[in-house]
This record gives sequence, structure tokens and C-alpha cells, in this order.
Amino acid sequence: MTETQQEKNSSETAEATTEQVHVVLVPGFWLGAWAWDDVVPHLEAAGLVPHAVTLPGLDPASTPQDRAAITRDDHVEAVAGLVTGLDGPVVLVGHSGGGPVVQQVVDRDPARFRRVVYVDAGPLVDGAALNSALPDDAAEVPLPSWDELAEQGSSVDGLDDAALARFRERAVPTPGPVARGPVRVSNPDRLGVPATVVCSSIPSEVLAQLANPGPPLHTELGEIHDVTYVDVPTGHWPMFSRPRDLAEAIVAASRRNS
Repeated sequence: MTETQQEKNSSETAEATTEQVHVVLVPGFWLGAWAWDDVVPHLEAAGLVPHAVTLPGLDPASTPQDRAAITRDDHVEAVAGLVTGLDGPVVLVGHSGGGPVVQQVVDRDPARFRRVVYVDAGPLVDGAALNSALPDDAAEVPLPSWDELAEQGSSVDGLDDAALARFRERAVPTPGPVARGPVRVSNPDRLGVPATVVCSSIPSEVLAQLANPGPPLHTELGEIHDVTYVDVPTGHWPMFSRPRDLAEAIVAASRRNS
């Protein structure tokens, strides 16, 4: 090998090592960018570039009238617009109701993304909705009681009284049209984007058996070509209860296939 070739290879290796990987963090219902506050420092320490998102209508300044007019498409557009301004590899992370949002963003331009991470979430089949039973005139969905959330399968395990109080104080009602709006995906290439599923309230061995288009989950997770399951046992909000472990799972996912 010539000296010139060696220098070229060394330069390419250095560029690969310093390549900035952007991690876009999309929270679920009732949450804003603040939900990732305890996760972001760990991602930065690992050399990633995190971008925590507050979706339209989830800002504390929004009103019920504002939220009544915000749709699922508005949420997808907000994340897609952020991605447009980023240079370099992008990993999308969606927690809970943010999962179908990042799924739809991937559907628009699958080749743009290194990987998608679903945190206690998963992609839905086309036409499915997170809350199809929500009345058409419901402008918003307030944060339910903890008991109601548990009945719905969203456990608050791992959260102490201070964390629960902080959660309820900062929670913003989710726009009604977002909760009842159907997911729309059509690009078959989306299934080729590698996915990591962080399993918190449902163990991976159980979720893998349920990962099919039918009930009860109506997910297309089982159709994705490359899926990695990671167990982080806790409640439905690991960014609050196990932020370091969640960050480590996101870092590992971001480095796969790099």
C-alpha cells in the first residue's frame, strides 16, 4: 500500500469516527421535550447529537382551541421538518404515542434513517388509531389518573411520588385529532429500516409473539426485516424511571449498522 493510500484510509477512518449521529427524540402523549431531560446528557456523553421534540399542541402555552385543530399530520410534519435540517445519519426514537409518529416519518423517506427506536411502542398497521373510540368532538385528551393508566396497560412502576407529581404538573393534554387519527403508511421500503424495540412494560419474549397485524396490538412490527428487542423492565415511562439504561439502549441502537 502506498503512503498516499495509507493517508487516505486514515483520513476516512477519522471521518467515520467523528461522524455525527443525530438522535431525534419524540415523546408520547402529554409530554414535551422536557421528558427526555434525564436521557439527553447520557446521549451527549456518548458522542450522539440529541434533538428532543415538543410536538404541536404539547407546549404549555397551547389552548384547548389550539389542540382541537392539530392533527396527526401536523405532528409528522413537525418531526419531518426537523430532520430536513440535519446533516448526517439520523436515528428516530419514538416513545408510546410518538412511535406511530416516527413510523410515518420513516415512511416518507426510508433511506434517510439509520434506525428507528420504539420505546414501549411500535409501528401500527395502516389505518389503525391509538384511540379510535375517542368522540369526534373531543378537543383533547387530558392525562388520566394513575389507576386509569394502569388499567390501560400504562404502568407507572419505577416512579416515586416526586416523579409522579412532576409528571402531572408538566403534562399537557394531547390533541384529540392526534389520538383518534389513523396512521397512514404506504411505502414498502419503510419495512427495510432496522428497528430496535425497548421493551419496558411488556417483556420482549411476549411482545415478539404479539408482533403481528391482528389484535390486540395491530402492529406491523413483525413485518420489519431487521428488529432488535431490548428489555428495560420498568413501567411505561423508562425515561423517568431508568433514564441511564434507556440512554444506553439508544446508544447501542444508534451504533448498530454504522
